[in-house]
Amino acid sequence: MGLWRDEVAVLFVRQVTAQALPYVKPALKRPACCIIVITVTKSQAAQIKPITAHHANQLYQHGTLALLVPGLLEGTTTIGELLTHGDTGIGTGEGLDGELIILDGVAYKVGQSGVAERVPDDFTMPFANVHHAAFQYQCERRDIGLEDLNNRIVEANGRANTFFSVIVRGTFSFIKTRAVIKQQAPYPTLVEVADRQAMFLRHDVKGTMLGYFSPEMFHGAAVAGFHEHFLSDDRTFGGHVLDAVLDHGKIYSQVFDTLVQHLPVDDPEYRNHDFRHDPIAEAITAAEGDKAGN
Repeated sequence: MGLWRDEVAVLFVRQVTAQALPYVKPALKRPACCIIVITVTKSQAAQIKPITAHHANQLYQHGTLALLVPGLLEGTTTIGELLTHGDTGIGTGEGLDGELIILDGVAYKVGQSGVAERVPDDFTMPFANVHHAAFQYQCERRDIGLEDLNNRIVEANGRANTFFSVIVRGTFSFIKTRAVIKQQAPYPTLVEVADRQAMFLRHDVKGTMLGYFSPEMFHGAAVAGFHEHFLSDDRTFGGHVLDAVLDHGKIYSQVFDTLVQHLPVDDPEYRNHDFRHDPIAEAITAAEGDKAGN
């Protein structure tokens, strides 16, 4: 770390209070300000886990794409609950109410108008991915299409059998997004929603494309390959990405070795549904293309 001198480290109490206070000198046990300097030995500090690394290798997912296939679109978690598991992510609202993107702990929804708006903590969702952002710079790219860009990202990472997240920040000379039109109960199947969507085209727009890559073996729980959403820098436009050309931008990635899968076990419709006859793989593949879906 480069911090040690005579086996002593100086740490900020706002980061390590809960674990470090047992070692604080008696005179400092009642701090008079929000930041104090404490002294610990190297062995004691080794037991303290930096908050910046907290769950950095963990992807949290609520629900699965498979449960959307038969029309289980009821919201079974909230934005407020989801944000306890991360500050970056994507998803969809109850009844496929918009395309969600979460950046820096703030959630935005892009509905059928194509306009992005912040959503409250009580906004509910049937499906979402979220993680604690700890992205690593990967490279810069210019004048490259979405398919080529995604292929190069997978090749560069060499991780076709690994979950990872990608952020692309830059200027897109062209981007095509969509948002599914919100459905009402009783909810239709995902295939039936195929044509109920709004599409949007933008040129020369600056923004962030956030995506997750899922291995083929997990198709159903997620969509195999990339699932990407976009939000413009001015926070006014976005959606589920169908196609794009990156004029110039920087690419960052974050690899996960742990998938935390949370299921809506308190939802009776989920508990009682028989998935054996649902066309899960086919419906998800169709939904993630140019025809509808999440």
